[in-house]
This record gives sequence, C-alpha cells and structure tokens, in this order.
Amino acid sequence: MIIEYDGSNYHGFQAQNNAITVQEKLVEGINELTKEKANIVCAGRTDAGVHALGQVIAFDTDATIPGERWAIALNNYLPSDINVISSFHVDNDFNPRFHALSKKYTYLILNSSKRTPFWNKYAYCTLGKFEREAIREACQFFVGKHNFRGFCASGSSAKTFERTVHSCKLWEHKDFMGINIVADGFLYNMVRIIVGTLLEIGSKKRSPDVVENLIRSQNRALAGPTAPPQGLYLNKVYYACDLQEEKSTKK
Repeated sequence: MIIEYDGSNYHGFQAQNNAITVQEKLVEGINELTKEKANIVCAGRTDAGVHALGQVIAFDTDATIPGERWAIALNNYLPSDINVISSFHVDNDFNPRFHALSKKYTYLILNSSKRTPFWNKYAYCTLGKFEREAIREACQFFVGKHNFRGFCASGSSAKTFERTVHSCKLWEHKDFMGINIVADGFLYNMVRIIVGTLLEIGSKKRSPDVVENLIRSQNRALAGPTAPPQGLYLNKVYYACDLQEEKSTKK
C-alpha cells in the first residue's frame, strides 16, 4: 500500500508501548476489517510530527479482498488523518524498506513577513530572511557518496554512515520554499540536520563551502541545528518498477 498521513497527532510511524503511532492505527483498522493482526513493514520509520505523502507498507493477509480494493475497504476503518492512496498485491518476498532503491524527502518552510497560525503543524514557519542563492550553492556540496556521521543524531542504530545523495535542491513558491533531497538511504534526523545547516547558511551565519568541512569532520556538534519535525515529509519511495516506468515513458 502507498499511504499518506498527517503526523501531527502521532508519535511517529512505528508502534510503541506508551504512545499512539500511525502503525498502531493501521493495525487496528486491518483488524476491524479482517479480524487479523497484521505485521506491517514500512519503507521508512518517520518520527513524531513528521508527515508522509508516499509511505509504502506491506503485510501478509489471508483475506480474499482483491489487492486494488484494499485501499477503499481499509480507508473506512482509518482515522481521517491517515489515508491509503493505492493498494495492490506483491510477491511474498517484497520488503518496502530493503527493496527501496532511494527515497525522496521534502522539507517545507513558510518564510513570510507575517505570522500565521495555520501552517504551524505542516511547515517550519519563520520570519527570518534567507539568501536563496547561498542555500542553492550549499545544496550541491551534499550531492554524492559521503560519510554523513556529522549529520546523524545520537541514538542512531546505523552500522555504517555512508550514504549517496542523488539530488539536493531548493525550490520556491510564493511565501514557501522547500528542500527536496533524494538519497539511497537516510540516517537518523539526517534531513532535518541538513536543513538546519542550510538555513544557517541562508542566514549568512556560515558560507556555503563550509559544508565540505562539516562532512569531512564527521562531527555532529559542528553542523547546524536540527530543524523542527513538522516541516518534513516522506515524499516518495523509489523501486525498480519506478525506474522501468520512467524508461518506458521516455521512449
């Protein structure tokens, strides 16, 4: 299933003993629909307050509901802030996390001259002024295969810190600006630390070329602050079938 959710009311995706999570609500909904307790596997464990536009999940079921009908059926048992976009059967060995080739995260920033209460849960709202070209220049230093230990929060269970960033780009629309990052994998809070660093660069507190030294240092204390969670979205997860579809479209 491809799902989207507003993470404002949840303590992340993964089920926990003492907090309400997205996974818990999905398990409850599947249980109400089929009387089964599903063991859900996801493509990425989003943190508390983080949203998703294209999270991918998979689970086994003995229910006779056709794959494409699951989206309609399950949505009747889910809260309004979780929605199944599409559903289909896959091979039994499919794993949303390990078969993913890359993921795209979007960080949304509302950079307005006036305060507003309406985007507080869905963007980082700031009145500060940013030098856009400096941010664009700095973005390019993140592209490539690097050791991102310096952009990983403590508490990570990662065994290796090397990741390949395929693209890191700034876009703008009216009072909004966003940063899209596509990589073969992400470390704990990696995107939010990258964004926090980019915003310091955009505020002229650092120069764009400092990113090279920050990556080389592998020291979290030298990088920028961790940007708030509410601006972060798991945008899309890419699999081999997406690349095949892209190739056929170009033909």
